[in-house]
Amino acid sequence: MKKTYDLIDLDCAVCAQKMQDAVAKLDGVDAVEVSFIKQKMSIDFAEGADVDKLMKKVCKTIAKVEPDCEVVL
Repeated sequence: MKKTYDLIDLDCAVCAQKMQDAVAKLDGVDAVEVSFIKQKMSIDFAEGADVDKLMKKVCKTIAKVEPDCEVVL
């Protein structure tokens, strides 16, 4: 299942890449793309993944990498 989320205050392309790399390592995430230009993040969740639970982990991971960036759920 693929979902797209808006991002608020993503500062630069390097930060977007760091966020993308960190989220890609999470169990249950098959693929992720973070676009600095569009200020969006697309996640392809693994089949059977608990999306709500996984998004809490995604938000915590992003907060560690880029504390000023917010994911609009």
